Amino acid sequence: MTTTSPTWLALDVGGANLKASHSSGKARSVPFELWKRPDELALVTAQLIHTLPPADRIALTMTAELCDCYATKTVGVHAVIDAVVEAVAGLPVSIWGTDGRFHPVTEVQANPLIAAASNWLALATVVARLIPDGPGILIDIGSTTSDLIGLADGQVRGQGRTDTERLQTGELVYLGVRRTPLCALTTELPFRGRPTGLMAEFFASTLDIYLTLGEIASDPKDLSTADGRPSTADAAVDRLARMVGADRDGFTSEDSTAFAQGADEVVLGRLETAIRKVCADPPRHAVVAGSGEFLARRLARRILPTGGTILSLGEVWGPLGSSAACAHALVVLAQEAGDLE
Repeated sequence: MTTTSPTWLALDVGGANLKASHSSGKARSVPFELWKRPDELALVTAQLIHTLPPADRIALTMTAELCDCYATKTVGVHAVIDAVVEAVAGLPVSIWGTDGRFHPVTEVQANPLIAAASNWLALATVVARLIPDGPGILIDIGSTTSDLIGLADGQVRGQGRTDTERLQTGELVYLGVRRTPLCALTTELPFRGRPTGLMAEFFASTLDIYLTLGEIASDPKDLSTADGRPSTADAAVDRLARMVGADRDGFTSEDSTAFAQGADEVVLGRLETAIRKVCADPPRHAVVAGSGEFLARRLARRILPTGGTILSLGEVWGPLGSSAACAHALVVLAQEAGDLE
């Protein structure tokens, strides 16, 4: 009698985005500001699941437990589990842990912190196999954060496991290509050739840098910007101008481009510094991933020696697979683990 392997749907529940990947290869990523609407997590998760093919099993990883709508990470882990269990309507759920194993729901409910901020390890475990020889680096840049994980000879060389430990090692940098406030990026940027202090207000974000530089496409329907106006290059001029106490009457499109280029250099510099901290040996290979893969690729070119190789998950897994990379990796690991009931 032939036994059919179970089909898997993996969920990566973050504070700003929900990501899902199916064992058929299909993937989805949707923005969801969990800290504003925590009571809607089950509903939005169910809606996301229904956009993908049916599955027999659910694999879960998360970072949403850190949202400040939860009093503690323990409370957050329980809330995410409860919402997902409600959303999947009876399907068995296996939860990925920072120990590199899957756990049943009851086990994580008894030891919730083992599931906190575990998604990066799923991705790094799968990606490490792509670098069988020598030192390498995973550069996964998303909307909010960057994961910089050392790899060597097919293995993960990460030093930290918790968010705090990874912030200390440089493996986690709270810097992404959309949501990082410019005032958190640096204290000053050049404006018309002069170093200029920045307003300590949420007037603009890194999204405005990459809209201006043409590396993120304009989307007039996207209002998740600093001022709630459209996510377009034209509106980005106004947002960037306010960072130096100006407006479009005294801040031209040329000013906007130069200002964005200066900010982009700061972004690259901060991430490059973190990589030097992460990697004891200079990496010879880089795997780039995430919605900010365009930036990860430029960063990789900076830090690799001549002849170093860059592997794009966007090319290997497709653009959606790269932006939902942790969920995609979780599907791979779940399929390898088999029936976890």
